[in-house]
Amino acid sequence: MKLGAFGLLFGGLVLTALVSLTLGRYDFAPLSSLTQLWWSLTSQDGEVNQLLVNIMLDVRLPRILAAVLIGASLAVAGTAFQALFMNPLVSPGVLGVLSGSAFGASLGILLFDSVWMMQLLSFGFGLLAVFIALMLAKGELRNNLTILVLGGMIAGALFTALLSVVKYVADPYNKLPAIVYWLMGSLANVEGGLLLWVAPFMLAGMGLLLAQGHTLNVLSLGDDEARTLGVSVERKRLLVIVLATFLGAITVTLGGMIGWVGLVIPHLTRLLFGADNRLLLPASALIGAIYLLVVDNVARLALSVEIPLGILTALIGLPVFAWALKNVRKGWQP
Repeated sequence: MKLGAFGLLFGGLVLTALVSLTLGRYDFAPLSSLTQLWWSLTSQDGEVNQLLVNIMLDVRLPRILAAVLIGASLAVAGTAFQALFMNPLVSPGVLGVLSGSAFGASLGILLFDSVWMMQLLSFGFGLLAVFIALMLAKGELRNNLTILVLGGMIAGALFTALLSVVKYVADPYNKLPAIVYWLMGSLANVEGGLLLWVAPFMLAGMGLLLAQGHTLNVLSLGDDEARTLGVSVERKRLLVIVLATFLGAITVTLGGMIGWVGLVIPHLTRLLFGADNRLLLPASALIGAIYLLVVDNVARLALSVEIPLGILTALIGLPVFAWALKNVRKGWQP
C-alpha cells in the first residue's frame, strides 16, 4: 500500500510538472505544446514552434525544477527538525538560518549589484546564524535541546535586528523595494546556470537526510534508549542539524524567504503516512515538491502581476496548519 502511495505521489509530481510546462502568459494548447516539445527533443519531423519550445525549456523548466527542489528541501528539513526536537511547532528556521540568510541577501542587495554576491552572502550568513546558535548551546546537545532552540532564537533575533538596520539605511526608491520583494520569496529570477550549480548540493543534502530516517526513529525513543541501541546521540543530532540547516540556507539563496512549507507539509504527510521517519521523509519530499509547484503556478498566473510566493504560502499555510494541529496527536502515533 505504501509503495503504491509513493508511486501515486511520484506520478502526481511528474504530471504536475508537465502541466506546469504548458502554463504561462504565452498561451498554447497544453497537448500541442508538449507534442512540439517532444518533436524538438527527439528531432522528429513536425512543425515545431521554436519560440514556444525555447520558452518552455529556457524560462519555465528552470523555474519548475527550482520549485520542486525548494519544496522538497524545505519539507524534508522541516520533517527532520520536527522529529529531532519531537516538537510539531519546529520549522527549518528554528535555529535562525532564515533570518541570517535574509540579512545576508539584503546586505548583498545594498552593497553589490551582483546576484551571485547576494546569494553568497545569503548562504554564508545563514550558516553563521546556525553556528552562533550551536556555540550558545555548546555542550548541551547531549542533554538539553531546549538550550539549542533558545540559542536559535537569539541568533534569529540578532539578524532580524541587523536586517532592520539594512532596510533603514537602504535607498527607499531602488534598494529598499528590491530587498522587500526578495524577502517575500519568488522564483522569477531563477536561471538555469544557477540551478545547475546548486541542484547537486540540494540533491546530495536531501539524499543524506533521507538516509537518517532510522536514526531519527531511534532518537525519538529517548536518549538512553538510543545509546543502548548503539547510537551516538550527540554526533547524530549534530549531523541532522547540519544537513537540515544546509538545505534551509540553500533554498533561501535560490528563492528568497518562502515560509510555512517546512512547517505545514510534515504535518500533512504525517497524517497520511504515520510517524515512521523512513517513510515520512521521502513522502514529505514528494508532497512538498508538488505543493510548491502548484503554489508557484498560482503565483505567476492568478493575477496580471506575479504574487510573491511567501504571501501565498502564508495565506494557505495558516488555515491548513490550524486544521493539522487539531489532528496532531493522530499523526504522531506510531
